[in-house]
Amino acid sequence: MMVNPDGVILRTNAAGLELFGSAANEGGNVAKFWTAKNPKVAEVLSGAVSNRLELRLQGGITANFIISVLPLVNGDVRNYLLQFFKLEPSPATNSDPAPAAAPAIDANVAHRQKLDCAMQLARSVSLDFNNALTSILGHTSLLLSKSDPEHPWRNSLGEIEKSAERAAEIANDLANFSRQDKEAPGRKAGNLNELLRQIIDAFRTPENSRIKFQLELERSLFGAKFDEAKLQQAFVRVIENAVQSITGEGVIAIRSNNCVLDEPLEEKTVRLAPGTYLCIQVTDTGCGISPEAMPRIFEPFYTTKGQGHRGLGLAWVYGIVTNHGGGVSVSSKPGEGTTVQVYLPATKRIVRESAGNPDQMCGVETVLVVDDEDLLLNMAQMVLSSFGYRALTANTGLQALEILEREIVDLVITDLVMPNMSGRELIERIRLIAPDVKIVCSSGYLRPQNQPEESYLQKPFTAQDLLRKVRESLTIEQSA
Repeated sequence: MMVNPDGVILRTNAAGLELFGSAANEGGNVAKFWTAKNPKVAEVLSGAVSNRLELRLQGGITANFIISVLPLVNGDVRNYLLQFFKLEPSPATNSDPAPAAAPAIDANVAHRQKLDCAMQLARSVSLDFNNALTSILGHTSLLLSKSDPEHPWRNSLGEIEKSAERAAEIANDLANFSRQDKEAPGRKAGNLNELLRQIIDAFRTPENSRIKFQLELERSLFGAKFDEAKLQQAFVRVIENAVQSITGEGVIAIRSNNCVLDEPLEEKTVRLAPGTYLCIQVTDTGCGISPEAMPRIFEPFYTTKGQGHRGLGLAWVYGIVTNHGGGVSVSSKPGEGTTVQVYLPATKRIVRESAGNPDQMCGVETVLVVDDEDLLLNMAQMVLSSFGYRALTANTGLQALEILEREIVDLVITDLVMPNMSGRELIERIRLIAPDVKIVCSSGYLRPQNQPEESYLQKPFTAQDLLRKVRESLTIEQSA
């Protein structure tokens, strides 16, 4: 739950209500389920006293808890995220017990509960944030549509719209982070090697030429059921961290292995039952992680990268992997690099990599991809060119229009949210200068209700998703 410095409950969740009943309602105070044995609420929030407390549960009985206090600072406003870990009583004995050592909390449980609290907070914030942004963008776009092109306020309105769209991206990150669905639809058995190859191909760009990528993939890899889009997000974030940790030349090695555990595996952040797993290991030769930062690497909103980073990367990875029933382990030495191991439940049935039908994916048409992310442009150009297409790229709407003025283009794939000129504005201008060009929209947001499925490409997408959408769109265009 989230409280203010006076202990007033600002947010609570179902687990809090189940434990403490109506005393945990929003607007109440945590002092309602504090017993007289405890220090004052303010002292606990400040961290000045022990975090072992006796709390009154729903129904009047008491129990011992360890309480985790996470400060949340926004400007001059300071609130606290509280997490309660119930301590199970030890069995009674006839002899006097020795003084008990401080109880050890299961690291997996602690991380899981901390992540759940952060996800609930992120979900609530993103909903409120999106509602406010919807109003801002709606009014701004209305004024832009009504104002003359030479109106003196038009540039300012455009800047407001861009700022609101950027804020919407942040809200979308929070919303996606909060949607760690355990019963995610669309999980099917597949070969994880295919996904790893696609991700590494996307990172092999001129900007990363200083880094050598090594792939050591198990030839007869066990099959696993996984959500391809989610795991793509997870491994992209792991490899992004590895790339960012290397300042000069370096190596990133990605290995996949079958793993059969005859006994439980217990590490700081991993607890796996005996069984069959895939183990994906990403090792870099970067700067490593300091001992001070290591205990907090999975904490939501914790980052060592400075301003501009929201600290959701490894927390997101942890949430995705654990919701697949797996675990994440990280080891590192400062100056010597970092190793991330991801374990995923598997079956001993081998799933062969699908060769696909290259003839159905190939083409000779000209495709223009427009996006402000150079990493995505490089990936799209590489994939499309390797399948025979003439691939053009533009990182702004203006650059795309310049290309369309001098080139014959069969298909445009454009991001909807871009600086200076949005994807929607670009589409309107394309319709004026090249009305016969087929257009596909792409975005990390949910598909707009008025956007047909056949002309929309949801991010993140795989190389196969891109090729299928291109072929599908061009086929529709040719038969129209």
